[in-house]
Amino acid sequence: MGRLDGRVAFVTGAARGQGRAHCVRLAREGADIIAIDVAGPVEGAHPRPATPEELAETGRLVEETGRRVVTARADVRDLAAVARAVDEGVERFGRLDVVVANAGVMAGGRLWELTEAQWDVCVDVNLTGVWKTLRASVPHMIAAGNGGSIILTSSAAGYRGYPMSGGYGAAKHGLVGLCRTLAVEVARYNIRVNTIHPNGVRTVMGRPPSPEALKAIGLDDHDLWMFGQVTASALPEGTQEPEDVAATVAYLASDEARFMTGTALQIGAGNQLM
Repeated sequence: MGRLDGRVAFVTGAARGQGRAHCVRLAREGADIIAIDVAGPVEGAHPRPATPEELAETGRLVEETGRRVVTARADVRDLAAVARAVDEGVERFGRLDVVVANAGVMAGGRLWELTEAQWDVCVDVNLTGVWKTLRASVPHMIAAGNGGSIILTSSAAGYRGYPMSGGYGAAKHGLVGLCRTLAVEVARYNIRVNTIHPNGVRTVMGRPPSPEALKAIGLDDHDLWMFGQVTASALPEGTQEPEDVAATVAYLASDEARFMTGTALQIGAGNQLM
């Protein structure tokens, strides 16, 4: 018996990294999965985009658990595309219980030197894209009448200042406000909403550039020192695997966390203490 037997989970940014880990873990807990990813380049964002093949592999891994899956290529900035994917999944599986708004991008640079494209892509994907994910999915959860859990992937950059990450940090802080507002609004339906705040995670997007690469784009020794200060962890093994984050997501999705809502859960190996 899994903690999510008979339930359905919708995960964005599902092609690899944290999103894939969430899909597989929730499937192992018994959930059928609706998985979307842009699975292609995003202008102005991280230079190593996910691929359609990676999204297909996520689907295959879910099916290996014995659960059903619907996958679709969809950009969270495109409300119509996200809604089509959710509608298809709900039509097939009959309900929606869990939403993991995980899709995100990174674009770096000093705040006053960011291009409009770098700023816009961070806010549009990491904040507005989450709102569009919720806009497409929350009505299905309410209609199903089963309560449920919504988990928004923020970051350690959502509770402290990260240098060279102004657009990203603004969006990740914004998710906390979005979470708290939605938690109040959907409480009457027994739907819970929480944010998670990882620090370092071993993913393609989470892989830090080398000091040489950072210096090549204009960072000096003070910038590198400051980045090391704000990203430090208290625990000796500070960098998590995606599966570590997925374990927290599975807990929040389950009835074990039935009294948790409006919470910003810090899972950064004690980063908040440093």
